[in-house]
Amino acid sequence: MIIKERKEPLILRQLLALKTRLPSNHSKIPSIDDQIQRFSAGYKGECSIDYYLSLLNEKDYYILHDLRLADPPNYFQIDTLILTKRFALILEVKNFIGELYFDSTFHQLIQKKNGEVKVFADPLLQVQRQESQFEKWLLNNGFCNLPISSAVVIVNPQTKISTDQENIAIQEKVIHREFIPTKLKQIERLNKPNFLQEKEIKKLIRLLLKKHTPHYSSVLEKFQIAEAELLKGVRCPKCDKLPLLRIHSNWYCKQCHFKHKDAHLQSMQEYYLLIDSSITSSKLREFINISSYPLATRILKSLHLPSFGRTKGRVYQLKDKS
Repeated sequence: MIIKERKEPLILRQLLALKTRLPSNHSKIPSIDDQIQRFSAGYKGECSIDYYLSLLNEKDYYILHDLRLADPPNYFQIDTLILTKRFALILEVKNFIGELYFDSTFHQLIQKKNGEVKVFADPLLQVQRQESQFEKWLLNNGFCNLPISSAVVIVNPQTKISTDQENIAIQEKVIHREFIPTKLKQIERLNKPNFLQEKEIKKLIRLLLKKHTPHYSSVLEKFQIAEAELLKGVRCPKCDKLPLLRIHSNWYCKQCHFKHKDAHLQSMQEYYLLIDSSITSSKLREFINISSYPLATRILKSLHLPSFGRTKGRVYQLKDKS
């Protein structure tokens, strides 16, 4: 049973919003495109395991995607967590192609692709760290003794995996996505008794959802882009043209002649992704390029957003629409 759905990563949505708000000849576009490609590939890789997870018995397995939990003073991220009454399985999903060599001497992953060699941090160390952090998290929250396993899932079935003969761990920890159901059966055979009762596992799930903390970082700071560099105005939901015209309570696109009453909602979400989670009437007017204070106020009030302050200084709290 899927308890926490997988969503498009926040950073990917931020990058896509940033690209649409910059001139096409902006110097940072190539770097932004590289990041979009990287995070898109990672997200597609994570989604590609969903079919194999769907083969699992919904009554026996509880699946939570994209968990981020506190390990003070830091946080740790889990791509997919599979919970059962007998054990927990952490899946770290990797979307690599070509040939992969796991170097157990220097603890690194070497990728060969199209004659090019790249070196990455060892994902086996990553999942070992995740196991340790999750075990600590469970203990700190009143859950102990639940066996925790982990696996690195290589999603491309044509990716060749190899290692040195002494690296026995790779045979247990690194799998292709098709092997996920079999891997679970193997772990089940090693963990016969139930460590959690039905009431306890539901309590754990509620706590995981409550303690999940999404990561928000500024993409403007990441790429050293000033807010003033962003293109202003309401963007056309159909053709991405900026800015739309406000005509008779509608937004009108001169390029594709599209009309929409609520096209400003998409632009407000882009403000949330790029600038801040709170907004004022003056900030809204500046971002969507309108001069009317009453119109900006009407837009904000119509959304029934949480707010504080009075008159022109009122601050509204935007919501993530993902």
